[in-house]
Amino acid sequence: MTENRMPGPPPSERPHPEGRRNTEGIRIDPVVEAEHDPRRAVISALVDNEPGVLARVSGLVSRRQFNIESLTVGPTTVEGHSRITMVVEETDPGIDQIRTQMAKLPPVISVGEVAGNAITTELVLVKVRGDEPEKVHAVTQMYDGKTLDAGPRAIAVQLTGDESTIDDAIAAFEQFGILELARTGQTALARGDTPTAPGEKPATAGEPTTPTNYTPQQ
Repeated sequence: MTENRMPGPPPSERPHPEGRRNTEGIRIDPVVEAEHDPRRAVISALVDNEPGVLARVSGLVSRRQFNIESLTVGPTTVEGHSRITMVVEETDPGIDQIRTQMAKLPPVISVGEVAGNAITTELVLVKVRGDEPEKVHAVTQMYDGKTLDAGPRAIAVQLTGDESTIDDAIAAFEQFGILELARTGQTALARGDTPTAPGEKPATAGEPTTPTNYTPQQ
């Protein structure tokens, strides 16, 4: 009986590629991965406000093993559109892949990294013990916060600001004993009349912001 063998060396002697694979089986080149240091990026996307769009975007990114630090979504000046703001920490090739893959989703109108020194802010609700109300009030005022609820056992305050301001405020409230904490994550807009997402037309007085290359779906 003749043994059928594939031409070439046996499997044990064949070269084996290195590098990890993502969940879709795509191999990530370790050399390319090593040439780029991870960095933080804020990605903004204009999307059609339809059911499931947020799940599709977040699912696409997580399937490729990219870590989402925060994700916010809300309406824009155009009826039927929403803006998704995503903060990720990835290498430049990874960030490029996120933009490319998101752009392929039908609900996504436009997507890109927020360039330059963007305006970023987030909201946080902090609930602390109510043993020292005067000191809690002083810290709240120091960070331009607002007291939402005050009782003998707990005080809840609202704070807004950039990430470093929020981090500092939370650290200041730790002295009272933080009972609960809720953060929205960052949302962002480009400064001046620079479009936040590519193809987004800068707003002018009396006119809403619209994408320059977008045709509404029929």
